[in-house]
Amino acid sequence: MKDPFEPTKLKIAIIGGGTGSFTLLSALKNHTSQIAALVNMADDGGSTGMLRDELGVLPPGDVRQCLVALSNSPKVRDLFNYRFEEGSLKGHAFGNLFLTALEKMTGDFAAGVELASEVLGVKGTVEPITLTNVTLVMTNDEGSQVRGEAAITDLDFDGKKPDFHLDPVAAPNPQALRAIEMADIIVIAPGNLYGSLAPALIVPGIGDALRASNATKMYICNLVTKPGQTDGYEVTDFVDEIERLAGGAFLDAVLYNTEKPSDELLEKYAKAGEKSVGYDQEKMQGAPYVAVGTNLLAGSVWQNTSSSDPIANSRTLIRHDSAVAANAIIELYEHIRSQSGQ
Repeated sequence: MKDPFEPTKLKIAIIGGGTGSFTLLSALKNHTSQIAALVNMADDGGSTGMLRDELGVLPPGDVRQCLVALSNSPKVRDLFNYRFEEGSLKGHAFGNLFLTALEKMTGDFAAGVELASEVLGVKGTVEPITLTNVTLVMTNDEGSQVRGEAAITDLDFDGKKPDFHLDPVAAPNPQALRAIEMADIIVIAPGNLYGSLAPALIVPGIGDALRASNATKMYICNLVTKPGQTDGYEVTDFVDEIERLAGGAFLDAVLYNTEKPSDELLEKYAKAGEKSVGYDQEKMQGAPYVAVGTNLLAGSVWQNTSSSDPIANSRTLIRHDSAVAANAIIELYEHIRSQSGQ
């Protein structure tokens, strides 16, 4: 097994998938070349879902986003993100098809990701959190189950905290475990709590590896709540769920946003049932982790021009500033190290 990091440089592992990981990876690669993106493997919606259903492959979508974020080749990045708009390939991203072809050619998804990393000129490494072909399963209080990340993503939990597991039982990717073991900093990325983060944190062995790691382990909190699932959640509620899903406490630090988005943006989000994540500084003063609040909002507004749906457009407007978040991660790590005398 080859080590995912060089021993002499700052080593950062990011756990999550989708937009949250993409945002952090895009800026953290400017701080170190030793980055490992550990990606959840339960996505079954959209292009990824069709490829899984039709070809029996592992989900390429979140892996593609992380590869693109770490790529140093702008034109190839654009190619991997290109999405067909017509014909039988409508809705498919080229990168998803490319990763699927590599898995079919090599018979090994991990080998395909490694080859794609070479093509993209990736700075760092992208590792599936598991190589087991899994489905996310939610069990409610009555014992009934809902199967599939896409089916779960818009369910109303009615204020409850359901149990989740992966079917079949997932084996952790040894390379992902090695990255956790070797890292100086481990970051739980912002993202869909139950769609992106849960499928990574509940993989057997991941929670134990996080608790055993000597890295500085931090969580970058979400900016907005998700209707029906995290309504009314404050920063501490997100932290509690992160650690519950991982099987116990492990976080050393939490970074959260203190800047209020504009009233116009908040009004747009409110129409979709999404609200800005609040925080209670008194609650966090007694927490077993360091809690640091700062302005993490992107200063410029980015429109999602790929959709004509005004609600879909608005959902991307409140977002983390990638450079600010990356700087805050490094500064917090250095502060914690200096406080511990390292």
